[in-house]
Amino acid sequence: MLKCLKATAVAAVLAVPAFAEQHGQPGADMVVATINGTEVTLGQMIMIRAALPEQLKQLPDDVLWEGIMDQIIQQTVLVQAGPDDLSERVTIALQNEERSLRAAEQAQTVMDAAVSEAALTAAYAETYEGEDRGVEFNASHILVETEEEAKDIARRAREGEDFAELAKAHSTGPSGPNGGELGWFGAGMMVPDFEAAVRQMGVGDISDPVQTQFGWHVIKLNETRVAEAPPLDAVREELENDLKSEALEATLKDLTDAAEITRTSVEEIDPSVLKNLDLVGK
Repeated sequence: MLKCLKATAVAAVLAVPAFAEQHGQPGADMVVATINGTEVTLGQMIMIRAALPEQLKQLPDDVLWEGIMDQIIQQTVLVQAGPDDLSERVTIALQNEERSLRAAEQAQTVMDAAVSEAALTAAYAETYEGEDRGVEFNASHILVETEEEAKDIARRAREGEDFAELAKAHSTGPSGPNGGELGWFGAGMMVPDFEAAVRQMGVGDISDPVQTQFGWHVIKLNETRVAEAPPLDAVREELENDLKSEALEATLKDLTDAAEITRTSVEEIDPSVLKNLDLVGK
């Protein structure tokens, strides 16, 4: 019987391209197998694949088809061999699963409706346009263990030695091999004492030794610029997520506020009862 069922599954695989050629894309209600009269549809297989971990989704399509088909067949024959009535545990689990799936679908509907180009443009303007973006700095530094070392390096840099070469030779920081370059940074991105020192410098200046929790720094300010707002496309995903979260949060609040709700508090019941599976049968 198993060989017969596997042959049915293979025949269904081969039938899909032919069906598509004659009728276009196959529908979710297309029957791809029967087990003792119980029909298996393409839609059922699609939903099983959608719930798989990403690692398994990377398997070849034909491997997934066979694996999912075998799983459905094995589960179906087990169901057919059991009682017709659902156990209490299965009934409750199905209720939970249905509630979860329906809630997730409605939540997705709410979130999708919140995202439009107009809403994105408005959110972008509110978040970025007209905001004082402040100044960004491009600096390099040399990190050493003692103030004496830092003073000597600062002197040598001011006397004309190449700062990048000094950093490569003496800096203990991770940027040392790169000539001490830190790239661009803005307010709050560096520790306070380091940022305070940079803000007092002019382009090309070499700082006096600056102490932080990491050690002693000699800083060179390479360049400054007024920080610019990122382009919309660079923050589109972030703004979309914000719009979706805000819409869902607002909808949940409105629905919850309008609902008639009673609930049992932890003061009224021993919450450890949640561990008692015996209460929901076997």
